[in-house]
Amino acid sequence: MSGGESADGARVRIDKWLWAARFFKTRSLAAQAVECGRVQVNGARVKPARDLKPGDVLDVRVGALAWRVEVRALDARRGPAASARALYVEDTATRTERERIFAARQAAGAGAGSRGRPSKRDRRLIRRFRDKD
Repeated sequence: MSGGESADGARVRIDKWLWAARFFKTRSLAAQAVECGRVQVNGARVKPARDLKPGDVLDVRVGALAWRVEVRALDARRGPAASARALYVEDTATRTERERIFAARQAAGAGAGSRGRPSKRDRRLIRRFRDKD
């Protein structure tokens, strides 16, 4: 097969696989992350053209989030999220850490100021507070 296609699990470039597994929205973003060292294969920096094989362990960092996954299947085509999740198995430690980060973000976002514009009642209270002086 040409172009790194994997109908029988032959070979797939790492940037195509990361895009197909839905770690990045575009293949160019995946290639850029690999070039910058935010993606490692078996603990080593690689180039975007590196071919993956089942059993490879990837460390992927996107912002504050991190994944450690083992490649289970190869696919160069982007499909639904359910089929993308079948391409890898995630390490439980990175999953719990990511869930902790999401919970912290939720807790920080649920504080004051998350309601939007003040209501009519809030505006009256603000006006009364300002006019006290």
